[in-house]
Amino acid sequence: AEFGIVEPHARLKNLANHGNLSDIDLNIPIRRYYRSGMEMVRMANVYLSEGNLEDAYILYMKFMTLFIEKIKSHPEYKTIQAATKQQNQAKLKEVLPVTEKLKEKLLALYEKEYTLFLANKEAERAKEAAAARERAKNSLPPASTVSGASTAADFAPSAPNAELLDSIVYPNDFPSDPNRSSSTGLILPDTDKKGAGKPTFDRNLKPSSSLLDGNLRTVVVPIDTMASFLDLAKSNTQSNVETCAILAGRLAHNQLILSHMILPKQKGTSDSCNTMNEEEIFDVQDQHNLITLGWIHTHPSQTAFLSSVDLHTHCSYQMMMPEALAIVCAPKYQETGFFCLTPNYGLDYIAQCRQTGFHPHPNDPPLFMEAQHISLSDDLKIEVVDLRR
Repeated sequence: AEFGIVEPHARLKNLANHGNLSDIDLNIPIRRYYRSGMEMVRMANVYLSEGNLEDAYILYMKFMTLFIEKIKSHPEYKTIQAATKQQNQAKLKEVLPVTEKLKEKLLALYEKEYTLFLANKEAERAKEAAAARERAKNSLPPASTVSGASTAADFAPSAPNAELLDSIVYPNDFPSDPNRSSSTGLILPDTDKKGAGKPTFDRNLKPSSSLLDGNLRTVVVPIDTMASFLDLAKSNTQSNVETCAILAGRLAHNQLILSHMILPKQKGTSDSCNTMNEEEIFDVQDQHNLITLGWIHTHPSQTAFLSSVDLHTHCSYQMMMPEALAIVCAPKYQETGFFCLTPNYGLDYIAQCRQTGFHPHPNDPPLFMEAQHISLSDDLKIEVVDLRR
């Protein structure tokens, strides 16, 4: 929980504001927003099932704000098929009551924490008053002169201890139900039933950071991903033709786990690769309940870097998912690069660049960097879905 804002309604408002941070980029195809919206809900469902209520609320709010308030300002809005809009509206109707219930639960939680915070503050005051009386009784100098280091800040009211708060049992906590319906993932328990008890999720698995922190979540990459991809790309590489694939996976305990590599129908050249039949990719992701984590491609005869075209390709991924990776395999030089646009400069610069094809960009400050938020895993295996056949 975030204790920078302690008053319950202010904390809830701050949470809602986190779900309202992003604006529509008119240069990103609207279909990407609709896909991203579905993935937001998938991630929110996972956060909810794991008991991470704040991050679930942020993502549900983000989804609702995007599709209730903002999406109609996109110039391509009228081109969206009726079936896509209907699916989106159905998801909104599903999410609205869940978010409202979540809001009520968070407010109740914050009020309990605030009450405990005030009690702790009062206890600190009473303790200091008793110590002051004892010092006066024994004619001792004030504690600050004894230690020589203490300041008024030592006795400033502190936020409630997180572990202490975790030990409180709230009768209507959401349980993590493995048998929950996978069709929506949004079934909340009936909190009126007796004996709901403490949530069954393991609080030791509670993430150390959250969406509130603004930090990137770790992307866990199976170490066999690159070798598998190079094997699939071998014939193209021998012909000096690029190959590309979509990286997708799932969210678990605030980590993004890469699980699937999807090779779409594509047309490659020596320095480019264009995907086709995007609907087939979406179908695979929907079947496996996946979220997009980036892309991977080869540089058959060059080193591992992001070309000007690669930068623009990756920009749309990273705008939708801040953690999105661009993996570049350069077999000729036996190099592999795990890249992302620099968040404080490159992402905005490329988003504003209107040039197409290969074109020069300034190199200083850097537009892209080696991703620092990845973790390679020997324990996981990548699953390949090859749609080229």
